[in-house]
Amino acid sequence: MEFLRIFVTGIFLASWVLSVGGEEMKAFPSCHFPAVYTFGDSNSDTGGILAAFYPIVLPYGETFFHRAVGRASDGRLLIDFIAEHLGLPYLSAYLDSIGASFRHGANFATGGSTIRRPNETVFQSGLSPFSLDVQTAHHDQFKARTSYLYRQAKKHSYKPLLPRPKDFSKALYIFDIGQNDLASGLKKMSKEQLRASIPDMVKQLAAAIQNLYQQGARTFWIHNTGPIGCLPLTLAYLQNPKPGSLDQHGCIKAQNDMAVEFNRQLKDRVIKLRAALPDAALAYVDIYAAKYGLISNAKNQGFNDPGKICCGHYENGIRVFCAKKANINGTEIYGAPCENPALFVSWDGVHYTEAANKWIANHILNGSLSDPPLPITLACHKLEHV
Repeated sequence: MEFLRIFVTGIFLASWVLSVGGEEMKAFPSCHFPAVYTFGDSNSDTGGILAAFYPIVLPYGETFFHRAVGRASDGRLLIDFIAEHLGLPYLSAYLDSIGASFRHGANFATGGSTIRRPNETVFQSGLSPFSLDVQTAHHDQFKARTSYLYRQAKKHSYKPLLPRPKDFSKALYIFDIGQNDLASGLKKMSKEQLRASIPDMVKQLAAAIQNLYQQGARTFWIHNTGPIGCLPLTLAYLQNPKPGSLDQHGCIKAQNDMAVEFNRQLKDRVIKLRAALPDAALAYVDIYAAKYGLISNAKNQGFNDPGKICCGHYENGIRVFCAKKANINGTEIYGAPCENPALFVSWDGVHYTEAANKWIANHILNGSLSDPPLPITLACHKLEHV
């Protein structure tokens, strides 16, 4: 109840700011972003990890695309709803050369990515080798090579597939990363060690933003991380929880506390970056509030129990991942999808369904959970006094 009070109060205050500043904001022209560049993990990956390593098969993608398209969901991700809202096509993954168009941006996110470089291979840890520093290096190479090719192309047929060099400074740069750093740390470190590593995570994320700023980027939309202690897969591994270890919605308090601490430090760093990068517009977006707001009020929003998953089999200590098969005591069990994903918050225990992603998008795009509280279509502007 305390979180809901804070969640509702935050939306009220943001609405009040938008209301009293309405006349000023009416004077702001829409930003009309010509392109979007995204950095992150599987919450944003539109086909990168698929192109680099292994296929993602049906039922992933079944709801909207009716085929597997490299997204860790039954349909569209938050980044897809952002692109739709901005009137842009869905982003092609940078690592995927098949049928890709980069005129309106590129997606550097890959499933399993972390801010800090992993020290194990993807086959050992499940963490992507394309950490945030690699993703930003990919961006720098992408910008340099496509700008050269665009100037050389002239009338060549592939020119319309390339970004216009002038659009890089006008584009929107989105970050959604950090969840895997925390999830991996919770498995391998003590709570004290993980908490002590958070400043370095935030420092490296800030360094990535500064690097892009030096490359000419000016508008940043920075997501904090979600309530990892509410993920059904996390809860499936929890055996005999200690009294008081779960909150009123069945989420693991200690894990969510770690996410809250990461988010607190990230917000503080974003505020400092505004002073260090005077020409940048930096929005801090409270994804945690949106996701926890949905989880804590799922049934009133038309969803089933948020602890249940649509695709996969997690019952009685048996865990079969979505679209996978396992032989349990001589019986083959298939991690099949549910009949109606739109009723579920969680798709596969880690990732959200298209319906949940759409709900979250509708609660962040208007700016009510952002600092400053500007809708994404006005994110290129700064409110110095807020």
